[in-house]
Amino acid sequence: MFSPQLKREIAIKIQAILRDTEHDELRAAGEVDFILHVDGAEDWSWANIRNVSARDVPVPDVLVQNLSASNKACS
Repeated sequence: MFSPQLKREIAIKIQAILRDTEHDELRAAGEVDFILHVDGAEDWSWANIRNVSARDVPVPDVLVQNLSASNKACS
């Protein structure tokens, strides 16, 4: 759904937003680990965006799909 470059730009911005919270439960040093799952308008359209350093860590199988589409199938 998003290009690799755009995913990286989004991840950097999310990292900054999370850091700016200064929340106690976020790591004091290094990146905050996160996975952002975005569903597109079509059933086949989705994206997972991770923190930059976790790029090579596998995404959980449940997130490798458009979750809105699978919720429609259940209703």
